[in-house]
Amino acid sequence: MAMPISCSAFHRTALILALVTGGVPAFAQESANPSATQIASNQPAGEVVLIPNRVIYPGETIELAALKQVTLIAGKHKPDAMATHAEELQGKIAKRTLLPGRYIPTAAIREAWLVEQGAAVQVFFIAGGLTITATAVTLQPGSAGDLIKVRNSDSGKILSGTVMADGTIQVSAS
Repeated sequence: MAMPISCSAFHRTALILALVTGGVPAFAQESANPSATQIASNQPAGEVVLIPNRVIYPGETIELAALKQVTLIAGKHKPDAMATHAEELQGKIAKRTLLPGRYIPTAAIREAWLVEQGAAVQVFFIAGGLTITATAVTLQPGSAGDLIKVRNSDSGKILSGTVMADGTIQVSAS
């Protein structure tokens, strides 16, 4: 005789299977109305989050059209270190495959590269009133604030510098 599975046992099993296969399922209901904050009129409102509605591949830019808004079931909370809001996801790049219906770990996304590997960039060093500029080739890609290696085009010397918001590289005395 088959025993019925309790709802909590089902959720526990689904969570274990998801963790083993590499993701965390979002226990939620789709929001038919983007401004909807209640699951039912007699239940308290759940948290509204964004999850992928299709597979997002590594290197792909995350667009809002690839995400769907869902309301978490009352009493459920999103795990820590998960990106679930538009400002955390829009325009970011997937570092690994993001599956539909799963939370997006913050470690699985990155900022878009500001400088690509092999690009010619302007490198500068500033100390007091002294400014030295040179042309270099990037040896690795980077976003604003990243520390990357570049090769000076004239001397061939490899330098480390910080990517600035305008795409230049600032080196410091070493």
